[in-house]
Amino acid sequence: MAREGALRIEPIRGSVSDAEWQARVDLAACYRLCDGYGMSDMIYTHISARVPDSPGHFLLNPNGMLFSEITASSLLKVGLEGEILYKPDLPYGLHPAGFTIHSALYRARPDVMAAMHTHTIAGMAVSALKCGLLPLTQTATRFYGRTAYHDFRGPERDPSERDALAQSLGPLNYCILRNHGLLTVGESMAEAFIAMWGLERACQAQLAAMACNTELNMPPPEVVERSTGMYAPGASRRYGPLEWPGLLRKLDATDPSYRD
Repeated sequence: MAREGALRIEPIRGSVSDAEWQARVDLAACYRLCDGYGMSDMIYTHISARVPDSPGHFLLNPNGMLFSEITASSLLKVGLEGEILYKPDLPYGLHPAGFTIHSALYRARPDVMAAMHTHTIAGMAVSALKCGLLPLTQTATRFYGRTAYHDFRGPERDPSERDALAQSLGPLNYCILRNHGLLTVGESMAEAFIAMWGLERACQAQLAAMACNTELNMPPPEVVERSTGMYAPGASRRYGPLEWPGLLRKLDATDPSYRD
């Protein structure tokens, strides 16, 4: 299924467990979806997945591959202290910031199975607003009041920053990295992606409304409280499992090479 002109990467399906392979396929799909929905930043952000049957290891993109090039066999397998257990035969290694951010999450949160970090224009813009994310839209109320904030202290390349990031996120699944971008985690790749999709849309809508130079129609506090409560864990379905199969069908219909 390799495309003409694509990087040549030796398939590893036969040398990893079924659980790891499924995690690789879902993670590669997430990279393609992130790129297709305009949430990539060339090679400068990262998405990861914990290896289900080896929880001390996670999968991450090689530093140099575009999101549109990622395949299941191309992903690095990394330990929580930075040891590389597998890398494809390419001149691309471990992204320092990618390792720092994602290892911080997996070290601190045994429940986290996938994590996604973006540098979209909307996400970076809201991260630079003192007000942060506002409950301006129905979509925003899904995240309002349950989104963490982490102050910017320079690019996240120093592993000593891991504890601070994990402390900022705490038990939450969404985080705005101040003056930086967005971060979501989930118990599956589907949950992390759909959370990022929604958070990104909420940021886009807020910026569009704020740019209109007219008074904002902020819902009253009691309405915000009611709406956010309807999105509370256990009050509604889990976002991700219902959407994910359709997203994979969309990819398979256009370019199934992510499965290689």
